[in-house]
Amino acid sequence: MDNAEKTSSRQRVALVIQYLGTHFHGWQRQGRGERTVQSEIETAIFTVLNRPVPVIAAGRTDTGVHAAGQVAHFEATGKIPASRWASVLNARLPKDISILTSVAVPDTWHARFSASMRRYRYTIYTDPQPNLFVRPFSWHYYYQPLDASLIQDALNPLIGKHHLAAFRRAGSARKHSWVEVQAAECGRSGPFIYIEVQANGFLYGMMRLLVGLLVSVGDKGRSVSEFTQIWSSERRDLVKYAAPPQGLCLLRVGYPDSPFRSEVWENSQPKLVLSPDYLTFNQ
Repeated sequence: MDNAEKTSSRQRVALVIQYLGTHFHGWQRQGRGERTVQSEIETAIFTVLNRPVPVIAAGRTDTGVHAAGQVAHFEATGKIPASRWASVLNARLPKDISILTSVAVPDTWHARFSASMRRYRYTIYTDPQPNLFVRPFSWHYYYQPLDASLIQDALNPLIGKHHLAAFRRAGSARKHSWVEVQAAECGRSGPFIYIEVQANGFLYGMMRLLVGLLVSVGDKGRSVSEFTQIWSSERRDLVKYAAPPQGLCLLRVGYPDSPFRSEVWENSQPKLVLSPDYLTFNQ
């Protein structure tokens, strides 16, 4: 039997988690009675182990933000194999949280500190006609046409390691604003614009502030050079608007020698595609 599948009195279990952020006050347990993803999962574990167990995530998502591939870990005791924890928890969790897989990991493995990358996608819906079926997962931006190629031009200089204090909300405990951006892409599919950014880590509120400023480039309110000058000179005072939370989704978290099967990330958040007669989903 593989060591990862052996039952034991104590083991560290890693989870890949999907959740619809609409009715959550973010990932982190608040202590004020608000509904959070962390508190729901910890409650489900408590019903099994009959003791409080903290669940540590790769990153904290804000109120209303979704996750297609959040990663977390916790310390399990008892005889439940790590691979069964996904089904055990899914039977006890609300319908807007799903555990995609669960695996045993070494005690030295950490959902946050072992991660080498996170990837987010932001979806913008640009059609003038509102659509209830895409509203929970996109920003309906119909005020001005958006040029996806200009947004891509603005994203290109972000690749590399930069001090991105311009895209950091107040209240973060992080001691610095250095971020290594590994990929930054923008594309259009019909009325939808998708902005994906991959980095070693993200600052508090970074992705929503970034998209809020990128839109001003896409609607030609700012030039690409103005956009670059704002973040390179750390002008947080000029980044005035954050994109709304519902368009943002944590797609996946990457690890060296990942403990998860690659298939778990496939089609994790399907892209929305509108046709004249129906709404389909296509990766």
